[in-house]
Amino acid sequence: MTDYTTAREQLWTAVIDGDEYAAANTVLSALESGIDPECVLLDVIAPVQHRVGTEWAANKITVAQEHAATAINDRVIATLAHHPDCRRSPDAGRVTVACVDGEWHALPARLLAEVLRLRGWQVDFLGAQVPTPHLIAHLHQHGPDAVALSCSIPTGLPTAHAAITACQAAGVAVLVGGAAFGHDGRFARKLGADAWAANARAAADLLSEGVRPVQSTATHQPIDDLPHLADQEYTMVRGNSAQLVRTTVSELDERYPAMRGYSDEQRQRTVEDIAHIVDFLATALYTDDDELFTQFVSWTGEILAARGVPAESLIPALDSLAGQLLEFPRTQRLLAAAHAAITSPTTPTTQPLTA
Repeated sequence: MTDYTTAREQLWTAVIDGDEYAAANTVLSALESGIDPECVLLDVIAPVQHRVGTEWAANKITVAQEHAATAINDRVIATLAHHPDCRRSPDAGRVTVACVDGEWHALPARLLAEVLRLRGWQVDFLGAQVPTPHLIAHLHQHGPDAVALSCSIPTGLPTAHAAITACQAAGVAVLVGGAAFGHDGRFARKLGADAWAANARAAADLLSEGVRPVQSTATHQPIDDLPHLADQEYTMVRGNSAQLVRTTVSELDERYPAMRGYSDEQRQRTVEDIAHIVDFLATALYTDDDELFTQFVSWTGEILAARGVPAESLIPALDSLAGQLLEFPRTQRLLAAAHAAITSPTTPTTQPLTA
């Protein structure tokens, strides 16, 4: 019998080589050897996809390899789903599975959709980046028992919050999952989701038990969950993000002499890094969570170090933002915490947040 470790290694080799046929043969062989279809999805394919992200973060594979591997895994899931052993008549209820608007990482949601189908659910899988108005229209049209929302990147949390609130106003219970909600689900609770699951198995179990909406009034607003938004710091930083990036880049030209020798590509990547920092700063203001921002800045420092750039190169950017946002006390607190995380690093953060 093919064991899980062998199957994972064979699938890893296939996806990194870009060999879709070998990848499909690997999962089908695992299935035919006696591994349960759900286990093939969650104990073979899912760990390989996680490894794709961590290897990219460590600069061991390229962006092109990461994209190709993800695409192959997605097609492999489809191949598995069409196998006769993976078909079951729906008898458990109906559920909508979707990624929040702006979330392109659809594979985790796809895995959940297939697990739910295996367990007898009729699944409407809407895929990546579903605009909230279209999601709500779908709910009204099809009336699912629940909606499962996926969000991998924390900068999608404000959009996720709006989607959660809108779904609940439509009378549909919301189960959320994905790395954006935190390893302990703290952002799911903060944003008022009806339930949170750490993985696809837990999500399927919760849906089987029944998820009921905790918010059902159309008058419920995001600020009801997050009263700190009344200070407008999030709104101001979010609304002025482009100017914050431009000013920071301009000041870095003066404060960080090494930038003057950057190639056009290096400069563009620096601009992108600063834009990500501003985006995460705004999201941390939205959630009022220091750890969200410090983890991202620390992770960015690790990525830079893996590419031969010292993590301390982030400090001038943080200082520039602090100088531009002197009148924002929560922002100053977040920037100070990030500064300390760079200068006195403790626990490494290896989770890929922007791959």
